[in-house]
Amino acid sequence: MRAPRRRWTTAVVTGGAGFVGSHLCTALIDRGTQVICVDDFCTGSPANVAHLAEHDGFTLLRADVTEPFTVPDPVDLVLHFASPASPADYLRLPLHTLEAGSLGTAHALALAREHQARFVFASTSEVYGDPQQHPQSERYWGNVNPVGPRSVYDEAKRYAEALTTAEAGVHGVDTAIVRLFNAYGPRMRARDGRAVPTFIRQALAGEPLTVSGDGSQTRSITYVDDTVEGVLAVAASELSGPINIGNADELSMLELAGLVTELCDSVSEIRFVERPTDDPSVRCPDISLARDKLQWEPRTPAREGLARTIAWFRNHPET
Repeated sequence: MRAPRRRWTTAVVTGGAGFVGSHLCTALIDRGTQVICVDDFCTGSPANVAHLAEHDGFTLLRADVTEPFTVPDPVDLVLHFASPASPADYLRLPLHTLEAGSLGTAHALALAREHQARFVFASTSEVYGDPQQHPQSERYWGNVNPVGPRSVYDEAKRYAEALTTAEAGVHGVDTAIVRLFNAYGPRMRARDGRAVPTFIRQALAGEPLTVSGDGSQTRSITYVDDTVEGVLAVAASELSGPINIGNADELSMLELAGLVTELCDSVSEIRFVERPTDDPSVRCPDISLARDKLQWEPRTPAREGLARTIAWFRNHPET
């Protein structure tokens, strides 16, 4: 089901020049909302929102959310998506990742409080760590290593969830938390370290697809259009969350690699590599809450979404 077409006057999207953020900016513009895209381009790119540059309702503000920032116009929606999100990025920028989750969230919440705006925080399935519950429901507290290499991202998001919850309780800010599961699609960076763009890049180049471990670990991949509709459905609701936004159909990494190879019509072979530290064994959301309260669930089959993503990468080989 499509997200409700509630209209906001002006929305701020932090991290709006990133992968998911840029798709959110487009969807909001299409719904008649003015958008202020805030990004410091540490992982995002102006190219991701170049198609919006000439639109009267779009403003691109270069700013680092770890520093206080303001916007001049009245705002009724703040979507906080600013954070390095791929392993390659948060391992390269560990302190910035922690600050985006802590200081950045505090500053985005302050903006929402000032304007009495709805605030939606983009959390992640990584708050569940290497889960001992499967599938993962919002009631599960997770199994996270607080000092492992992935902790800078996992704990930044867990802290930001706590901060968002406290801000709602203390100051009455209208907040919601969405936990996103492995969004993928056009505008991902080919070398951002995540499985889908890595496999596509390798398959298109005829290189071996590098599958970690034995490839039996699973992920729940969600096409970005479905992710955006889920986020906007939460924004348009009165729910505070956390709410899982993901695909209940999981794939093993070996299955994903095989599907990408097939759709790319590639002759690439599989090469098994060492599995990263704290790499989750399983990842699949329980989306009962989103189905029941929002009538939302992903509609794009993996084969279709991957075909669209591969077509985009064929046309953008330099990303």
